Amino acid sequence: MGEVAEELMKNRKQAPLYSKKLTVDKVFDNLRKLFDLDGKGSVDKKTSLIAELLTNSNGTEAKWIVRTVLGDLRIGVADSTLRDSLAEAFDSENKKELAHKIEDVYDLNNDFGEIFRALKKGKKELDKISLSPGKALNVMLPVKVTEISEAFRICGKPAALEHKYDGFRVVITKKDDEIKLFTRRLEEVTNQFPDVIEVVRKNIKGKDFIVDSEVVGYDPITKKYKPFEAISQRIRRKYHIDDLIKKLPVEINAFDVIYLDGKSLVEKTFKERRKILEKIIKISNFKIRTSTQIVTDSEEKAMEFYHKALDLGEEGIMIKKLDSVYKPGRYIGYMVKMKPEAKDLDLVITSAEYGTGKRAGWLTSYIVACHKEGKYLNVGKVASGLKEKESENGTTYSEMTELLKPLIISEKGNRVKVKPKIVVSVTYQNIQKSPTYSSGFAMRFPRITHYRPDRNIKDIASLKDIEKETKTNDWK
Repeated sequence: MGEVAEELMKNRKQAPLYSKKLTVDKVFDNLRKLFDLDGKGSVDKKTSLIAELLTNSNGTEAKWIVRTVLGDLRIGVADSTLRDSLAEAFDSENKKELAHKIEDVYDLNNDFGEIFRALKKGKKELDKISLSPGKALNVMLPVKVTEISEAFRICGKPAALEHKYDGFRVVITKKDDEIKLFTRRLEEVTNQFPDVIEVVRKNIKGKDFIVDSEVVGYDPITKKYKPFEAISQRIRRKYHIDDLIKKLPVEINAFDVIYLDGKSLVEKTFKERRKILEKIIKISNFKIRTSTQIVTDSEEKAMEFYHKALDLGEEGIMIKKLDSVYKPGRYIGYMVKMKPEAKDLDLVITSAEYGTGKRAGWLTSYIVACHKEGKYLNVGKVASGLKEKESENGTTYSEMTELLKPLIISEKGNRVKVKPKIVVSVTYQNIQKSPTYSSGFAMRFPRITHYRPDRNIKDIASLKDIEKETKTNDWK
C-alpha cells in the first residue's frame, strides 16, 4: 500500500490548489488527532486528516505516511537495533557493556522511550528504572530437558517441581485498582477475559502487583481440562465474550509473583516468592489456584510426580531452582521444562496457497519457516491439521485465512507471500536434507497441531534446532 501511494503521488499530473510543504510537527499532529476522534462522523474526520497529509506529500512522504497509518513500516528495525543504537549514541567506547544494561532494563519495563529519557540524564539513571504494574513484561522462559537428572543438574537439589499446564501464559498486573492482562507476546488481552479480571479482583490480595500465571480452559459440564487450542479461541475473539465465557470457562494457575505493594521482588529467591504468592492467593475451585508443587531432591519422587501430571492430562512438569532470582525475557537455567519427547516444532508461516473444490476461497496449505539471525528459512509445506468446520478444539481453514489475509505482501497465481507473524506448532515424521527449501531441510509428513497466538516469532525454532533434529534422526 505504501508503494501504491508513492506511485500515485509521484505520477500525479495535477497539483492541488492549496498545498504547503509538510513538516514533522504537522504530520505528528494529524496522526495524534486520529487517536482522539471517536463516535459518529469520526471515520470521515480521520480520513480527512490522512487525505490532507497525502495531498501535500511527495511520493516518498506518501509511502511512509501510509505505512505509519497501517502500522507496517517494514524498515527492519528490531529491539536489538534500538538497543545497540542507544548504546552507540550514549557511550560508543563502552557500547557492549551499555547494550547489556539497556537489555536488562528493557526486559523489566518494555519501554525504549523511558530508557532514552533516562540516558539523556546519565547512565546511572537506568538503575532507577524498575518493574511497573500496568505494562507488558518480557517473562522469564524455561530451557528444555528430556531427563530428570539433567533437570537437577541445571537447577540443583532440592528443586521445586510444578505441573506444566496446557494453557497460555498470562502476566496479571494491578495498578491503582486497574487490572490488566498480558500474554508472553506482550499483547493485552484484558477485554477478552472479564471473568479473569473479576476472579483476580476477589482472590488476589494487594494494592498493586505483578503475578505470573498460566490460564487453562475446562469443560463447564465435565470439569475436564481442555487443550490449549480450545482456549486460544478466547484470545482471538473480541465479540460475544459472554457466550464464550459460558462455553469455555478458565482457571488461573498462579506460579510466581514478581511485584507487590510498590516493591519489586525479582531479586528475591523463588522460594521466597512462592511463600509470598501463597499468602496473597485465595484459592477457589476452577477459578484460581497456585500451581501444584512439590520440593524434592529424589529422582524417584520427581519421576512419580511427572507421571502423575501426565496421567492428569498435563503437558509435563516445570523444575525450578529454589534460590534463583527472576530474570525477565531470558531462556535461563533457573527453570526447565520436561515433557514427553515429541517431534514437533514451533514455526512461522511465510506463504500460503488457496485451496480448490470444497476448500476454494480458503488458504489451505502453508509454507513454514525457522529462523537464523533474523532471517526466515523455509522448512516445508504443511496442508493438514486444521478443521474444515468450526470446533471448540481446533482452528479452521476459514479462521486461518482471515488471520493471513491482512498480512499478504504479494500474490502470484494461487499463492500468496505473507508477513511472518502467524506461529503454528507442527508435528512431523522426520526431517531430511532437501534443496527445495531455503533452510536446506524438509519435514516429512508435517501436520499442524496448534495455532499459537501466545507465541512470538522470536519463539520459533532456529536452524540449529532443525539441524539437531536431523542428527537425532540420523542416529536413530
